[in-house]
Amino acid sequence: MTVPLPAPPSLADQIEDLLPQTQCTKCGYSGCRPYAEAIAAGSADINQCPPGGAQGIMRLANLLGKKVIPLNPVNGLERPRSVAYIDESLCIGCTLCIQACPVDAIVGAAKQMHTVVTDLCTGCDLCVAPCPVDCIVMYPVSGDATGWNAWSQAEADAARARHDARTQRLRRETEENEARLAAKAVAKMQEVTQEVPATPDEQAEKERKRAIIAAAMERARAKAAASAEAKSEALAPNAPKKDA
Repeated sequence: MTVPLPAPPSLADQIEDLLPQTQCTKCGYSGCRPYAEAIAAGSADINQCPPGGAQGIMRLANLLGKKVIPLNPVNGLERPRSVAYIDESLCIGCTLCIQACPVDAIVGAAKQMHTVVTDLCTGCDLCVAPCPVDCIVMYPVSGDATGWNAWSQAEADAARARHDARTQRLRRETEENEARLAAKAVAKMQEVTQEVPATPDEQAEKERKRAIIAAAMERARAKAAASAEAKSEALAPNAPKKDA
């Protein structure tokens, strides 16, 4: 049996490989992958990643055959690497920081103290703003080193793996929750359908309930179809996109 050769990496794949994978969103995109896709599409420039800094710009310029340009100050400044620290005496266990962390570097539970696993923290600082009690601060840990002098390819690869695993877990949890809600809606529809109204008002109420449930089921169906289509496009990134 002939084993098909893997598809060569796309331009977006090659660009993503050169990004630091902090997932900090300072580039103006929701993560490193969307930024890589924007660069590949020509809708973003190579100087929008503060964690990568000047070295990151040079890496991208070499790949794309572009001129090296300064980091865009709109996106931030090149700084030493920092990690998050939670003042445990102030933490109220709201879990907002856990939800914000793109690489699962924060551990804790609802109404329990949280803590940051510093070896896993990318320094994205996305956990700072959501904290309602301001108990999270960023501490520099790389001295004067910035950019790729303060970060390694191994650390970037590990952060990327954690981010991808988190994304897959959240998608799976969403799908499981939607499946539970869909099953609940079907059961409720069957229950309402079996009702035997005794008066016109009860018949009208029955139809009202059926209409509400049917609308909810249709919204869920449309959402599931859109999710399936998005997943299909993600698995085949080189396939032509449909016209809007």
